[in-house]
Amino acid sequence: MEKLITANGVDLCAETFGDPADVPVLLIGNTMLTWPDALCERLAALRRFVVRYDLRGTGRSAAGDPEAPSYTLRDLVADAAALLDALGLPRAHVVGAGPGGWIAQLLALDHPGRVATLTLVGTRPTAPGPADPDLPDHAPELMEHFMSPPEVDWTDRESIVAFQVNNARHMGGRDFDEDEARANIGRVHDRTLPSDDGATHRVDQMGVQFAALDCGPRWRERLPGLTAPTLVVHGEDDPFFPVGNAEALAAEIPKAELLVLPRTGGGGLPSRTWDTVIPALLRHTS
Repeated sequence: MEKLITANGVDLCAETFGDPADVPVLLIGNTMLTWPDALCERLAALRRFVVRYDLRGTGRSAAGDPEAPSYTLRDLVADAAALLDALGLPRAHVVGAGPGGWIAQLLALDHPGRVATLTLVGTRPTAPGPADPDLPDHAPELMEHFMSPPEVDWTDRESIVAFQVNNARHMGGRDFDEDEARANIGRVHDRTLPSDDGATHRVDQMGVQFAALDCGPRWRERLPGLTAPTLVVHGEDDPFFPVGNAEALAAEIPKAELLVLPRTGGGGLPSRTWDTVIPALLRHTS
């Protein structure tokens, strides 16, 4: 069951799976639906106590101006630590995907006692903005697609889903599953609290708030000081954060393990990867 939990002074919508006596795993994405129900249920069946939640300003967590957030990336990190407090979890195995990977990295750096292990999925060691010279930036053909989008009615479900399926097709890699992507996009849409101008859908579907957040200061130079055992998981075909970003994370974090998913793009973990990712995550969190 979803429930609102007050953490760091804001209401966060969270959901847990499994027995609280089992190994705690905190999943950080954009909305909680970054992590599909079936994935959480499989982890819970394997003796993991799974926690997923909506970042503030997304899903059913505390709202604000979704495109001009008054909070910072560090506030989102403090939210994650406070959520663990509210759930009575002194520490957890932390898994962050996409922008949630930035939160996870900073949680492990700024609150090392709270992070038993770290798993980074489809992310990079720098915040929004130009990539560092040694890191591969977004694929030019992907950015050309994003810079010339079709007209979207952000108050109309059919228009939003069609637009996002097209985006997912550009992101999804050689083994892209359009039916699965369409179903996931529809679920995110149907759970989003609507706004008159559809801005909440842009935040929940695309994570546009991260382009407006204050994400400073840099943390990449601190990665060699990470103490949490780290697993880096990345799609071979990811055009948004090309795999060189994962290779940099694995090289700069002491003793990190790199798991590259063949023929897989960015934007999450499609179900066909779970038979690889779940055993790796179980080993890593044991």
